[in-house]
Amino acid sequence: MGVAIRRAGEEDRADAVRLLDEAFMWDPVSAWVFPTEEHRRRRHGALMDAFFDLALGEGYIDITEDGSAVALWWSVPAAAPEAGGGSAGSGGGAEGDGPALLRQAVDPENERVELIGRLTEAAHPTDRAHQYLHMIAVRPDRQGEGLGTALIAAVLERCDAEGLHAYLEASSARSRALYERLGFGVTGAPLDLPDGPRMWPMWREPREGA
Repeated sequence: MGVAIRRAGEEDRADAVRLLDEAFMWDPVSAWVFPTEEHRRRRHGALMDAFFDLALGEGYIDITEDGSAVALWWSVPAAAPEAGGGSAGSGGGAEGDGPALLRQAVDPENERVELIGRLTEAAHPTDRAHQYLHMIAVRPDRQGEGLGTALIAAVLERCDAEGLHAYLEASSARSRALYERLGFGVTGAPLDLPDGPRMWPMWREPREGA
């Protein structure tokens, strides 16, 4: 039986943010951004809410019909040759400083909210347009059922049909292995968060004739 998937909108915010908050509460990167459990429980949901906004503005959100899994994608254009640097959602100039704005909105005293944005931004490819899988979450009691794979595969099928590249950052060796099975490969050097976990930037070329 296939997994029913639909495009999410503003009306799905509460359910999607709750799912992201629950699924990523103990993720190694979330635990690095918010080192203490008490702090994480207070501010983690606000970060997930901000990411929901970014996905609505920069791309799209796919959700399973039963609300048990959600994926946040950004549609990233190739940077103009004269622009240099920058990355998805980073904007330009002081008013477009995405990581700083995110920190101010979510947790102004927490420099790690801004730092992780700057580090991932620096690693993010800008030379080719691509679909960026920013986050994917599956309800903990539904993990292992293939829901996350179904959400990703639906977009990758379109990428193959339309000749689109795809990009993501794996935050664990387990997720890296999953993405490798879906055709992603590590690109560039791993990203080691200061005194924190390793992340792997991963790129996928479209498959011809898929």
